[in-house]
Amino acid sequence: MFYRSERLFLRPGWPEDRQELLARIEDDPSARVLGARSSLTDEVGFKDLLNGAHERYLPFFLVTLPTADGARLIGCAGLARGQADPSLIFWIARDYRGQGYATESVRALLSLANALGHRRIVSYHGEGDEASARVLDKNGFRPTGECMMDFVHATDRTRPTLAYAREFDVPHGLGSGGPDKRAA
Repeated sequence: MFYRSERLFLRPGWPEDRQELLARIEDDPSARVLGARSSLTDEVGFKDLLNGAHERYLPFFLVTLPTADGARLIGCAGLARGQADPSLIFWIARDYRGQGYATESVRALLSLANALGHRRIVSYHGEGDEASARVLDKNGFRPTGECMMDFVHATDRTRPTLAYAREFDVPHGLGSGGPDKRAA
């Protein structure tokens, strides 16, 4: 699946993307936390992700920025299986932050999530991560009041993590046959 927003192109990952993504993650301390918590840095997990080992109602994209010289990989955004609701994951490489790319990629992913029939999406960020809080706020997420301790493998420590949720007024797309009506 592919998705085009105003400035970005969201696409599946390909095997040749792994090294570029790893280089961006290693260059960014906040991304190392993401990498340690996901299959992005594990070769087997990355291949599973590329081969669609996740559910079709939980899309995961590499975020690219089209330029005259080709597309630059600038981050990732996707949905992951959560405890009760899908969980939003997003990250933009350090050199591309502050330009609205995280907000735009999350907005595109939420549009797709709504079209797929999701009624509620959750997301989390570390306490003090005001940039992620702003992205979530701009995209209609609200704090749930839940705070949990999250173990971060990259630092071998726990940190307070805040929960947010986004409710869709009226799900579009799949309606009663959507993902929320299927057995897990």
